[in-house]
Amino acid sequence: MLEESRLHRIRALLSSLNRVSSEQVSQHLGVSRETVRRDILKLEAMGALRRVHGGIVAPSSEPEPPLSVRNQVREKEKQAIARSAVHQLTAGQTLFIDAGSTTSLLAQELLSMSGMTVITNSLDVALRLTTPESAVSHDVIILGGQMSASAQFTCGDFTIAELLRYRADVALLSPVGIASSCGASSFAHHEAAIAAAMVRNAKTSIILADSSKIGLASRVVYATLPEIDVIISDSAAAGNPDWARLQTQCQATVLA
Repeated sequence: MLEESRLHRIRALLSSLNRVSSEQVSQHLGVSRETVRRDILKLEAMGALRRVHGGIVAPSSEPEPPLSVRNQVREKEKQAIARSAVHQLTAGQTLFIDAGSTTSLLAQELLSMSGMTVITNSLDVALRLTTPESAVSHDVIILGGQMSASAQFTCGDFTIAELLRYRADVALLSPVGIASSCGASSFAHHEAAIAAAMVRNAKTSIILADSSKIGLASRVVYATLPEIDVIISDSAAAGNPDWARLQTQCQATVLA
């Protein structure tokens, strides 16, 4: 494949996923990792992307696009993951749910259950669970803290202090990446701090990660593999070499 074609395909892949691992680029193009490395360096010099540990991200001041945009990317896969996650739960449990596009869809699926206590820092999750049209009754607790217009979730020291007052049966988390080399990670320190606190204060931790996140390691690790009980991804993850490694290192893995 000509270099010009490779560079175009890398940019197209990044525009649809926003964050891609080097392994994913190599598989997508069918070329060696050394070739991928050279192409990434060239694109970075052109300002077309930014390198992070284990992969590349879009050249934006925001580490991730708005939730309204992310909700539309790989929506079918995320819905399948959310439905599968519900099967891991039991009525009456107390849940931690962090902010993310997959956990927002999980909140929608939770409307098929009742009697849950949901503790979340996500405004979107809280609103989906308390819609006036819903006949389902959940006890929803939204954690206080700092909040910005671009990110519809709370964060900061106050949020963590409030979170640590609670104990949950299950923490359901949507990371930027999950890799056999390090575990679950996020790009932003404040998001990772919330997720880490949820993991510490929950009996069971479930990671919800579509196949584009498998093998990807972002800046801040918040849960190592021994701390993770279940990883749920979509069927396309089976083709990622790191999924096989995760299966041998994690307590349980599920393909939705």
